[in-house]
Amino acid sequence: MWLAERDELVTMFQRDVVEVKPLRNRRLVLTFCDGLVATLCLDDIVYHYKGVFLPLLDAAYFNQVAINRDLGTIVWPNGADVCPDMLYAVASGKPIVCE
Repeated sequence: MWLAERDELVTMFQRDVVEVKPLRNRRLVLTFCDGLVATLCLDDIVYHYKGVFLPLLDAAYFNQVAINRDLGTIVWPNGADVCPDMLYAVASGKPIVCE
């Protein structure tokens, strides 16, 4: 369990990704609905979870990333997506807490 002060936590409340820009080496620039902008590397997700994420090893496929407005997160043509709360927690450097 992460220990943090209350104002350092991200409550489990979806922070939609509103813009995405793919970069080299499985990195993305993400913009969230509250204005937070961050560059994230997805290597840990691709190599740890494999499965639907393995096609992301191909740069051309990785660059097909898009925003699914209904889900509020990034998606690829094969249905791979990443939880927006997790993306926000990593981007902001704040752990997630469920209330």
